[in-house]
Amino acid sequence: MRENEPFMVFSGTSSRYLAEKICTSLNCPLGKMNITHFADGEFAVSYEQSIRGANVFLVQSTFPNSDNLMELLLMVDAAKRASAKSVIAVIPYFGWARQDRKDKPRVSIGAKLVADLLSVAGIDRLITMDLHADQIQGFFDIPVDHLYASAVFFPYIQSLNLSDLCIATPDVGGSKRASTFCKYLDVPMVLCNKKREVANKVASMQIIGDVKGKNVVLVDDIVDTAGTITLAANLMMENGAQSVRAIASHCVMSDPASYRIQESCLTEMVFTDSIPYTKKCSKVKQLSIADMFAETIRRVVNNESISSQYLI
Repeated sequence: MRENEPFMVFSGTSSRYLAEKICTSLNCPLGKMNITHFADGEFAVSYEQSIRGANVFLVQSTFPNSDNLMELLLMVDAAKRASAKSVIAVIPYFGWARQDRKDKPRVSIGAKLVADLLSVAGIDRLITMDLHADQIQGFFDIPVDHLYASAVFFPYIQSLNLSDLCIATPDVGGSKRASTFCKYLDVPMVLCNKKREVANKVASMQIIGDVKGKNVVLVDDIVDTAGTITLAANLMMENGAQSVRAIASHCVMSDPASYRIQESCLTEMVFTDSIPYTKKCSKVKQLSIADMFAETIRRVVNNESISSQYLI
């Protein structure tokens, strides 16, 4: 793209709230799109203005249900058929990312399948945030700009001015993420080791490290049913922590997550707004990533480096 080339931002149904904030930050209008629903559940996508020769950015997180992904695929296909110069998918939450490998026989690799669907539909670039596994970037043969929610979480944690701060991860798999927070904030780290019997159900958990007298911040990428994060929080309070907060990039929050968080020892549960949160829980707070994505879009349009978007 050359500097000052035309670009347009459009949104799917479920991410319009975020696309509007991104457009406000970019000082540009949100593109006009019509999505027609039929009685049998199918839907059709059409652009209500010319996009010929434009660099088109499509904002849509692919959280449940699968209509959000299908809607995005139709948006991409329609843009290519309408002679858009390039189609960039802006997917703050990349769904199916937890299915990134064969962890047992005869299972699908959902993340690779979604990557193939987007590629075949015709995207030229992907902008996303906090993939469940960094290696998912390698599932694409196009440029992938992988942003990190730490850019909004670091300033928030620092604004709390917590003494005896300690970063923790609710499972060993998140140790790399937690280590990054510890390095930036120069604080100690604690790990939780969990064992699962089945998906979304933790059988047991042990703390590796000392949380006595500490103000603990649990760091994760996704909170689904909140079983792990609340169990970890309660366990840390039982082991002498002063307080326990949690931050996570993506607010999946399937039932009974809101109830579990409300009844837990957590002081607060902080997310980004990559996924809308419409349920009621006084402990849940969302920080906006709109400015971060808007700046990334601006830099992509102007062929500028986005490396300064990363704090570490």
